[in-house]
Amino acid sequence: MNKPTLLILAAGIGSRYGGLKQLDKVGPGGEAIIDYSIYDAIQAGFGKVVFVIRKSIETDFREFIGNKLDGKIEVAYVFQELDKLPEGITPNPDRQKPYGTGHAILMAADVIKENFAVINADDFYGREAYETIAKYFGELDPNANDNCMVGYNLKNTLSDNGYVSRGQCSSDENAYLIDVVERTHIEKKADGIFFKNEEKEQIKLDENTLVSMNFWGFTPQFFGQLNTRFTKFIQKNKDQLKAEFYIPTAVNEMIEEGIAKTKVLESDAAWFGVTYQEDRPVVVESIRDLIKAGKYPERLF
Repeated sequence: MNKPTLLILAAGIGSRYGGLKQLDKVGPGGEAIIDYSIYDAIQAGFGKVVFVIRKSIETDFREFIGNKLDGKIEVAYVFQELDKLPEGITPNPDRQKPYGTGHAILMAADVIKENFAVINADDFYGREAYETIAKYFGELDPNANDNCMVGYNLKNTLSDNGYVSRGQCSSDENAYLIDVVERTHIEKKADGIFFKNEEKEQIKLDENTLVSMNFWGFTPQFFGQLNTRFTKFIQKNKDQLKAEFYIPTAVNEMIEEGIAKTKVLESDAAWFGVTYQEDRPVVVESIRDLIKAGKYPERLF
């Protein structure tokens, strides 16, 4: 059986954080969060890593990755650009905003032929999450439409420095996903965790609510499904300059249509990431604690 691939979404600009946070050095050896993700994936048995980036950051990105992964894991790069659209569709010349995470995955269709996991470049997911999804890939038929995702407890995914957005997950008694609903402006307050609905009302969420952190697992069949749905999205939203096509949109549609099941793999790991500049010291300290606990070496590669 082919080893799974790790697809890392690294084309985002990081507007709230400021600067190219994908390459921000947070480890004692100059490692970025992305390095820890790759290290964990290698330890879990992944055989290839594919980076989705923008052409404008290619030089900086390749320089950062350098040769450190040579002999450790196969590496490929693909580019998310506004003109990379399904055949027959002309880009809107006024569009400046990327088309979203669903579009980003499509960029890798020509280089991934095996089961693959999708993560954000700037999120630290924890070793156990990679081991859990790699194990499940052993049960996932590459010729099926079925998917999986790693779910986290909401309380383990918040920032102390501002609001975040999370996908609230509902699952059935067999741990199969029912749907993912995007919740925006989630904040931790003295009396609990709240999000704002469309009417700007504060709605309380249970701290153990299962949420998506964009850690998905797919078979290669997902590319065809994604392309069909993205084509419809573009045709419908060609004049909407800020509309984005997200991964959960396609997953939800496939569930509703009975095309695929999505297994929810729960993780009690504490996620951390750099949504805001003020999050960085927490990330640095968290990584140092993991090194002291023997989870990681002082230098990864």
